[in-house]
Amino acid sequence: MTTQRKSSAGAARRSESSRRAILTAAFELVQEVGYAKLSVEGIAARAGVGKQTIYRWWPSKGAVLFDAFLMLSEGADGEAALPDTGDLEADLKTVLRATVAELNDPRYGEPMRALSTEITHDPELAAVYAERLDGPMKEIKKERLRSAQRAGQLAADLDLDLAVEMLWGPLQNRWLQRGGPLTPEYADRLVETALNGLRPRR
Repeated sequence: MTTQRKSSAGAARRSESSRRAILTAAFELVQEVGYAKLSVEGIAARAGVGKQTIYRWWPSKGAVLFDAFLMLSEGADGEAALPDTGDLEADLKTVLRATVAELNDPRYGEPMRALSTEITHDPELAAVYAERLDGPMKEIKKERLRSAQRAGQLAADLDLDLAVEMLWGPLQNRWLQRGGPLTPEYADRLVETALNGLRPRR
């Protein structure tokens, strides 16, 4: 029994080691050759595993790359939550500025753009993205807005889903469409416009 448990534990460690090698290889290769030239064969060769090992865990190169991004974010910020200092405007500016910095990082920008494009064409990958990343991140953003509602800083009947779209949607759209520079100043104006509204102040 003890020998069997040790054998199972060893196999699990080898599987995890192979998985991380594959994800690291995918992320490195997409930066070197671009998404169009990225292939499962290339990932397998870089990771030192067989192609069938990859297909046993992932259905496509897009799915591998998505998991590579998830691996990079594992444990980066500890428990996932937006800052809550009591100053909603300052907290949102901090978060959107950090998002701008990430989108402008050459290590992530093009691979993330390629992955975003792939998600629009692959319904299965889109469903995984919604379940494992987009959905949970929206809930984290909405929880920060709920905290502001409890503090009387936002209307109690505010549509939180729409509020999240108003705050983060323009940033994502400008990045995807290359519609203008992504700067900290743009992030600040986005927060101010969303919070202050479009009507003249009294």
